[in-house]
Amino acid sequence: MSIYPESGQPVRLSVVVPVFNEAENVLPLLEEIERALAAVGGHEIIFVDDESEDDTQARLAPVVAAGRLRLLRHDRRSGQSAAVRSGVKAARGEFVVTLDGDGQNDPADIPALFALVSAGRAGSPVLVGGIRRKRQDSLSKRWASKVANAVRQSFLQDGCTDSGCGLKLFRRDAFLDLPFFGAMHRFLPALFRAHGHPVAYVPVNHRPRERGVSKYNNWRRGLIGVVDLLGVYWLKRRTKMSPVSERL
Repeated sequence: MSIYPESGQPVRLSVVVPVFNEAENVLPLLEEIERALAAVGGHEIIFVDDESEDDTQARLAPVVAAGRLRLLRHDRRSGQSAAVRSGVKAARGEFVVTLDGDGQNDPADIPALFALVSAGRAGSPVLVGGIRRKRQDSLSKRWASKVANAVRQSFLQDGCTDSGCGLKLFRRDAFLDLPFFGAMHRFLPALFRAHGHPVAYVPVNHRPRERGVSKYNNWRRGLIGVVDLLGVYWLKRRTKMSPVSERL
């Protein structure tokens, strides 16, 4: 994996965006993130290129050189969960927010999620997951997602009705304490709760894809998801942890 420049400025919030063949989306999305975080001091933006085959890297090169962005690139395609983990490991912020690289998540929702997690009050959530309002996807994708969420909820009972939403904000150290596997980004609420962390969900905006093409296939994703679900169910049953406080 290659890592491109980072600044020495103090960072509290890191934005991690996994991308694969999203050349038409990366610059508009970067500009939206910058506008959304203009009032949020101490942040950085990290794009993780999962070995794109288009000119994603070439389009990002000027903004990387200008110091507006950190760019990581996988040497071989590894999937969205691996891209998220690479970004989180490289992040310098105490908190990390992830969003999809297709432009369907709205960066304007980030400050509200950040306010919830960073409040510092007792019982504050360690992860806040977005729940997409009025999903702007095809009927087949919405139907497949609804069925998958119902099945997943019956097993995991994590209270999340939209685990596929890419917009999630969490504490970096808590994420890195979780077991890593190839589809973990779809099961973060259940994993955080299994490790004793408070979790919350908030409604977020969702937009139609305006550029590029979707990388998902409902049937292939569904079959893989069943195996992943059973694995997470086993992990949940075998993980009995609660928050630890130091006694003075």
